Amino acid sequence: MNLLNRELIQIVIDNALQNNLLRGHFGLEKENVRVDQDGKLALTPHPKAFGSKTENPYIQTDFSESQIEMITPAFESIEETYHFMEALQDIVSVELEGEYLWPSSNPPMLPEEKEIPIAKMSDPIADDYRSELADKYGRKRQLLSGIHYNFSFDEKFLTKLYETQGRHKDFKEFKDTIYFKVARNLMRYRWLLIYLTGASPVFDNTYIEECVSLANSHDNKSYYFPIMNSLRNSMCGYRNEKSYYVSFNSAKEYVHDLNRLIQKNELLSVKEFYSPVRLKTAKGINPCQELVEDGVAYLELRFIDINPLHKIGISKEMMHFIHLFILFMLLKVDESFHEEDQRIADVNQDQVIMKGIKDYLNEPEHSQLTMEEMALAIIDEMKDMVQLLFPKKDYQQILDGEKQKILHTELNVASRVKSDIQKSTYLTYHLEKAKTYAQNSIQNGYRFAGYEDLELSTQLLLKAAVKRGIRFTWMDRDENFVLLSKGNHQEYVKQATKTSLDSYSTVLIMENKVVTKEVLKQHGIHVPSGEAFQSLNEAMSTYETYRGIPIVIKPKSTNFGLGITIFNQDYSREDMKKAFEIAFSHDQTVLLEEFMTGKEYRFLVMGDQVVGVLHRVPANVVGDGVHTIEQLVHEKNKDPLRGKGYKTPLEKIQLGEAEEMFLKNRGMSWNDIPQQGEVIYLRENSNISTGGDSIDFTDEMPNSYKELAVQSAKAAGATICGVDMMIDSLEEEATDTNYSIIEINFNPAIHIHCYPYIGKNRKANEKILDLLFG
Repeated sequence: MNLLNRELIQIVIDNALQNNLLRGHFGLEKENVRVDQDGKLALTPHPKAFGSKTENPYIQTDFSESQIEMITPAFESIEETYHFMEALQDIVSVELEGEYLWPSSNPPMLPEEKEIPIAKMSDPIADDYRSELADKYGRKRQLLSGIHYNFSFDEKFLTKLYETQGRHKDFKEFKDTIYFKVARNLMRYRWLLIYLTGASPVFDNTYIEECVSLANSHDNKSYYFPIMNSLRNSMCGYRNEKSYYVSFNSAKEYVHDLNRLIQKNELLSVKEFYSPVRLKTAKGINPCQELVEDGVAYLELRFIDINPLHKIGISKEMMHFIHLFILFMLLKVDESFHEEDQRIADVNQDQVIMKGIKDYLNEPEHSQLTMEEMALAIIDEMKDMVQLLFPKKDYQQILDGEKQKILHTELNVASRVKSDIQKSTYLTYHLEKAKTYAQNSIQNGYRFAGYEDLELSTQLLLKAAVKRGIRFTWMDRDENFVLLSKGNHQEYVKQATKTSLDSYSTVLIMENKVVTKEVLKQHGIHVPSGEAFQSLNEAMSTYETYRGIPIVIKPKSTNFGLGITIFNQDYSREDMKKAFEIAFSHDQTVLLEEFMTGKEYRFLVMGDQVVGVLHRVPANVVGDGVHTIEQLVHEKNKDPLRGKGYKTPLEKIQLGEAEEMFLKNRGMSWNDIPQQGEVIYLRENSNISTGGDSIDFTDEMPNSYKELAVQSAKAAGATICGVDMMIDSLEEEATDTNYSIIEINFNPAIHIHCYPYIGKNRKANEKILDLLFG
C-alpha cells in the first residue's frame, strides 16, 4: 500500500521546507463539568472569580452553568499549548471550593433533566439558542464534554509551497485548497484517531435512559457496551440527529450546503453542525461570510475524548501524534469525498466505536483489509514520512507507542480505563482522579506551568490576569516585561510591581536610600541615623567612631537585601572592611546606619491600603545533634518551596562570605554540630532573597503601624511599594520612638505575601490588577 504522495514529499525536500512544514499554530479547547465531593453534578453558578462568561478569552461556560470551558491561545509549539492548558486547569481547580473538574467526557451523577442548569449568558440570542438545544437533544446529552484540537499551518510554509505550484489564481484559493484537502482526509480516516483517543467507554446509570437500557453493567451503577471505546462519539453521544451531507470540496460549496440546511430548518445555526472536523475563520463572528471572503484560518478537530489518565485530559505524546497525523493527511494522495464517501466514513466511525478495530473496512477500494491492517499500514507510512522529512526528530517512539495500541487492544486508553473502572465503579474511579488532579493543582498553586523561567511574582500576576480574562503579550520575557490588555485598556508591567501607577521620580526616590531617608524625615517619620561614603578609605576612617556600636552597612541603591551586613555585636576592623567591600561591589556609595532594635516587618502597600505584613526571619537551621550546620543547610534547601532567582516562594540559603562571617563573629563554623532543637541563624538581615523565612503578621499588626507604612509610601509618592519597619513590640501602639523605617522598596516581591512560609495568602497579585483595571 502506498498512501503517501511521493511527488509532494519531493517538492518539500527539494525546496527545504521540512522545518516550515513542521511548524504551525496549536490550540486546545477543553470542556469539564464541575462536580461536588460525591461526584454529583455541581448545580452552582459559574464561579464569579473568572469574570464575564463571554469576555474572558480563557475560561468560559459551555452549554450548562456546570460546564467550564478552558481555551488556550494559539501557540507555535505543542509544549507551550500543553503547559498553558495545564495552567488553566490549575487556575480553575484552585478556585473551585469543594468542587472538582470531572476528568471524563461522560457526565458524572446527574439529576433529572430539568434540574440541569442551562448557562445564563446575559445575551437573549445565546440564551434562546441553548434552550433550543436543550429541547432538541436533551440536557444530559449536552453535558458530554471533550477536547478540541486546533491547528493551522505555518504561513511561511504555505507561501513557499504556493510558490512551487502555479495552478491557482491567488494565495487564498491555494490555502483553502490545502485546508479542505486535509479536512477531507481527516474526515475519511478519523476512525483511527477516534480509536486511539477514545476514552469514554463507561457511563453512569443516571445518563440517558434509552442508552442505559441497552448497555451492560457489572454493578448496576456503571454501564458499558461490550467493545465501545467512546460513548461521546457514538449514537448515544452528542452529534446531529442524522448525518448531513456538506461538501468539503471548497469554501463556496461548504457554505452553500450549510446555509441550505439552515434554511430548511435542519440546523439552528452553523454552530449546530457537529462535524468531527470544522474549517474555522479568524474572527468567527459571521463564519459563512468570512469563510468565503477571507478563507480558512485553521482546522478544528472536535472528536477527542478527555483522557482521565492525564491531568489535562490529553498527553503531549498524543498531541504530537495528532500533529503528525494532520501532516500525513496533507502529504497523502488526495481522494474523493462525495456524499457516498461521507456515508462510508460515518459507518467506519460507528464500527470502530462499537465493534473495535478487528472488522473489515467499509470501503470498496480497501474492503479486503481489516481496520487493524489499515491502521498498521497508516502508522508504517507515517513512519516513512517521518524518516524522509524529519529523521533527526524523536517521533519514531511516539508512532511505535500508538502502533502498540493497535496491536494490543488492552493497551489503548479505553481498555485501560474500563479495566480500572471494573475494579471499583465509574463514579469512584473518576472522582478519585478528580481529587488527585485537584490536589496536584493546589500543590502547583504558585507556578504558572510553562512560565517557570519568570520571576515568581510575575508568574502570579499573569495567573491572576488569566483568571480574570486579561490578555498578556510579551514585551521582553527575559526582563519579565509584559503588556496586559482588557478591551481597549492596556497596561505595561515589569516584574509584577513596576507599573504606570508609580512615576519615574518616585522610583528614583525609593531606589536611593539617602534620598528616601531625607524625604521620610521631612514628613516626620523616624529613620535610622547614619552616614554615606564614596570610598573604602573614607568609610574605614570611621572604625574607631563606631567601634562597639551596633551598625548596618549597605549599598545606597540596592534591592533584595543584596550587599547588606549587620553588626549587632563586637566586630573587628577586618570584619568592617570586608562588609564595606561587599557593599561597594554593589554601589559606588555605601551607607552606614545605626542598628535598630526590635523585629523587622515588611509592609506591602498598595494604594491607600496595607495588603500584607510579613516578619522575615533571617536564614536559619535547626540542629538535630547529628548533622553539621552545612549539612543542615543542604537539607533545608531540599524543600520544593526553595529555589533560586525568585522563581519559588522561598530562596535557598547560601553558603557565602556573609554567612561565613556571621558564624565566625559568633564563634562558629560550617562544621559545627548544633544541639537538638538549637536554632542557628546564618544572617542578621532577614530578606527572603537571602534565605529567610516569611511569617504573615497582617492580622496581628496594630493599625497605627499600618498607617505609618501608608504615610511613608505617600511621602515618596508611591502607589505600590514595600515598607521595611523595625518595631520594638507589637504590644504597643506606634510612638515617635518605638519604630523606625529602614527602607522603602520600589520593587517589592509579591510572592512572599501570596505564599508565606507561615500564614495566609494575601492575594497581592489580585490587588495589583484591582489598581490597574478596577
